[in-house]
Amino acid sequence: MQKRIEIQNASLTEDALRLKCGEDLSGAERKASGQMLVDSDHFAFVYILESADSFEYVIIKEHIWPDLKEALDQRKPAVLEAGGKTVELSGLHEELDYLLENIKDNANYGDMEEKVKNVFL
Repeated sequence: MQKRIEIQNASLTEDALRLKCGEDLSGAERKASGQMLVDSDHFAFVYILESADSFEYVIIKEHIWPDLKEALDQRKPAVLEAGGKTVELSGLHEELDYLLENIKDNANYGDMEEKVKNVFL
């Protein structure tokens, strides 16, 4: 089963980009996969978390992108926070760099290409 964890807001601190969601992350142990996808229909980047028997998708929508861009530029780690639990989204910068390069000047991404250019490029 695949669960979606939507990021509601973000804050850039001295040491990290803190991504906050309304989910309860207690229970199953989660680990960072170091992999990301693009959801061009909903204008979102998707980070994949692994748990014992499933994957969970951390959805980073357009309203979070300015903070994500700043964290990318400063190479600050991204940390998912919920209910007192944290998970560092390792490999996020490398994956995002790859995706941004792939999206640039690629009409296959539709309107997302222009939105990405406006924030990241």
